Amino acid sequence: MPPNRTRTHRSRTHWDAVAEHHIPGVLLAGGSGSRFEGPTHKLLSRFRGRPVVEWGIEAIRSAGLQPWIVWGALADEAPQLGDDVVVLINTAWREGMSTTLAVAVAEARRRDLEAIVVGPADQPLVPGSAWRLVADAAAPIAVATYEGQRANPVKLAAEVWGDLPTTGDFGARHVIRMRADVVLEVACPGNPADIDTREDLERWNSSTNSQSTPPSKRRGGP
Repeated sequence: MPPNRTRTHRSRTHWDAVAEHHIPGVLLAGGSGSRFEGPTHKLLSRFRGRPVVEWGIEAIRSAGLQPWIVWGALADEAPQLGDDVVVLINTAWREGMSTTLAVAVAEARRRDLEAIVVGPADQPLVPGSAWRLVADAAAPIAVATYEGQRANPVKLAAEVWGDLPTTGDFGARHVIRMRADVVLEVACPGNPADIDTREDLERWNSSTNSQSTPPSKRRGGP
């Protein structure tokens, strides 16, 4: 079995150069949010004064990355998030998260990019500093960790895109396991808690401490 920590096959100089280019920060927003029993989709629900999805976009902006978002179920009612946001549509969103990630990878290939940084759109407590730290990491795959637990965002270099699944609800987890020899864990500030239910939204709206949920109770990590 290859080790979980990595030795990269390229020099730090190479990855520093990649980080200086326009690496996109990609929000995956393809799902229907079926567990959220509210009057609107969870990503459009108000979290601390603004829609959940806006927190992720603003975090990506503050990280100095180009914001992308991949819509699926919400494509017909998606809000305008700014002229700087690249909007992609996944018409096959019912087939799982992997199809949403595949749309982002296809666009990155079309633009001849060397890497993307991805994360779900329902984790509003992940700050821009976490996106930046992961983007700057000197590895083909970089995974954010919070108190030692792997979560999002995740950087994926072009050399591993061919190993990503194209169907199912796997996201980047499959390639992280398959290519463990090139995975680098990056300790990050913030909290990768999901907003999956109305209870989640109410709990985090009433809390002023973004660190108050132990990592073992968070979902959605790679």
